Amino acid sequence: MDFPVIKKASYILVNTPDMVLHDGTTQTVELEANKDSEYLKELPKHIRSFEDVVAYAPNQTYIGNMTPEELNLRKRPWHNENVEGANRFGKFGEIMPQKEFYGVMKLADTFDLVLLEKAFTESVKEELANHPILKDKVQDIKEGIEKSEIQNLVDNHIAVGLYQNDELIGCVKRAHEYDKNLSAHVLLENLATKASGVVALMNLFKDNDVNPDDVEYIIECSEEAIGDMNQRGGGNLAKSVGEVVGLKNASGIDMRGFCAGPSHSLINAAALVKSGIYKNVVVVAGGCTAKLGMNGKSHVEKNLPALEDCLGGFAVLISENDGVNPVIRTDIVGRHTIGHGASPQAVLEALVLEPLERAGLKITDINKFAPEMQTPDITEPAGAGDVPTQNYKMIGALAVKKGQLERKELLNFVKDHGYPGFAPTQGHIPSGVPVIGHGRDSILNGEMDNFMIIGKGSLFLGRMTNLFDGVSIVVEKNSGDMGSDAGVSKEEVKSMVADAMKDFAAYLMNN
Repeated sequence: MDFPVIKKASYILVNTPDMVLHDGTTQTVELEANKDSEYLKELPKHIRSFEDVVAYAPNQTYIGNMTPEELNLRKRPWHNENVEGANRFGKFGEIMPQKEFYGVMKLADTFDLVLLEKAFTESVKEELANHPILKDKVQDIKEGIEKSEIQNLVDNHIAVGLYQNDELIGCVKRAHEYDKNLSAHVLLENLATKASGVVALMNLFKDNDVNPDDVEYIIECSEEAIGDMNQRGGGNLAKSVGEVVGLKNASGIDMRGFCAGPSHSLINAAALVKSGIYKNVVVVAGGCTAKLGMNGKSHVEKNLPALEDCLGGFAVLISENDGVNPVIRTDIVGRHTIGHGASPQAVLEALVLEPLERAGLKITDINKFAPEMQTPDITEPAGAGDVPTQNYKMIGALAVKKGQLERKELLNFVKDHGYPGFAPTQGHIPSGVPVIGHGRDSILNGEMDNFMIIGKGSLFLGRMTNLFDGVSIVVEKNSGDMGSDAGVSKEEVKSMVADAMKDFAAYLMNN
């Protein structure tokens, strides 16, 4: 059967230390509840340097400079030992410093809502002029304004501040006096998501091996709602990100599903390509400022670095079968239905066991599983444990229950069929998709045959239902079969139709 392929994937992180302090929800709520909080006084002492962020092993894994297998060999906690010779640029993307990111936010700002101080703007331009991808965009960054004007807007609650080393260097203005959905705080969140999505998507095209003009559709799957008071989640981040990057032939839509959003989007992109509606679809997501420092209180309490100091982003290109790249098995899709129930076992039975059984496969036939890939350095101090390992244990237990695995092999199953968590706790970002880049490489290198992406979401957060959510799909090695069983190619069909039309025309002329 002819399946769509994963042609390329990119991953980026944006180190935003000042946004942790000023824009993360844990911190903004604490400031509102208790502005003299000991936690807020202590937190700045736990902020990492950009160099430490780059040298953090999970971050190097996320951008492709280290494999998950290499990460697994390092002693935990990983923040205790930096990676020697770490590079901010990786095979899949990059780790961007906050200063450059403010420049991208201004670049991505269509309505002059982002204002930067004059000297700071010129300094940002100088740095971005040396950026391998963004250097050609520098001329589009507008000149800055006086700091006094920025201060006045912040003091009068017309804007929220942007800070560098805790110094006010810019702001994001509100777009409406009364519309809360166009408040300065909400617009900062949305612009940060848009800008990090732009960085992720630009990295997808960095090697000139993919033509942006070939992309026909964009699905944006972050967690922010774009709209005004009359249509709070109307969108469209997808087209706005594509506009900045230059995908002039693409349309698109936003798709939301809490943490499961990226997996839903991947399946929908694959379906669009499989159906023939589009040949090339991009799935992209930017980061979430609200989740910066989300578990900061636990980290500070245990005298650890504030590890949630990066926005995350990714982009994946889904294309027609080329006979080479790994295929997305659109016939092996797991879905957590309304009737499945919300217990962990019921969820994994729906997402793992049932779709594999329908395809005549066992759990042990899947080389690697990619569930929630949060870095355990972040989640364990907060009491959530090692989330990926917990998932692998439950999947292995299902295999034991079904007689597909010996009980004594359960620990080996976790090691052999799982990856260590290496993604930031950005909500939607860790859910399955971080493995695509490494998994695709491993399949192309002949190191494995397949992997399963598992996206799960907590729908109760919106207070509309207590239901859980989840979808899954299998990616596997390309057999080289591009639908040849149909007998003839599309080009041959066109030729046959043309010949038939000629013959018919000749018949009409002679009779």
